[in-house]
Amino acid sequence: MAEGIGVGPHPRPWPTGHQFDETLLAEGDTRNVLDEYRYWTVEAIVADLDRRRHPFHVAVENWQHDFNIGTVVRNANAFMANRVHIVGKKRWNKRGAMVTDRYVHIDHHSDVEAFAQWAEADGLALIGIDIISDALPIERFEFPERCCLVFGQEGPGLSPEMQAACSYVVKITQYGSTRSVNVGVASGIAMYQWTIQHIAE
Repeated sequence: MAEGIGVGPHPRPWPTGHQFDETLLAEGDTRNVLDEYRYWTVEAIVADLDRRRHPFHVAVENWQHDFNIGTVVRNANAFMANRVHIVGKKRWNKRGAMVTDRYVHIDHHSDVEAFAQWAEADGLALIGIDIISDALPIERFEFPERCCLVFGQEGPGLSPEMQAACSYVVKITQYGSTRSVNVGVASGIAMYQWTIQHIAE
């Protein structure tokens, strides 16, 4: 085990319970998880998270194999999004997720039409996050409790088809010289904004 990373083998007697992984108990747990999940199986961690996930979802368009999708998934784990939806290409670069994709439910939709039909059937408002001329400032926007935050590709942003499918498009107000922050950063800001509006202290 690398020094200072995780915990080593658990001293005996070992804790008992279905959530514990005997291999981790014997060899140590160097994963990037909360202390309360040390030595737990991935399945047990996911089951515990499922009991308290938030009602908002996250979606990202994947037409160009965007490297930022992994960061979006990692943020979805951090802010306890209900699910992540990949719209377009099924394959995506998982490196930026830093293994958090193991703890997040990820669905795939072949195109915008299929995704929009799913959202309507589930009663979720689609809220696009992009800098377009008529987008609403995020600091003044009240997110629905049940919604799906939708992010476009790095560079082109939300496709015209996705913009049309969204109930609203919200922009992150900026003050510097660049046109936009990257999708990974934008997703973290938007998810945090949802949490401060809907999660009681």
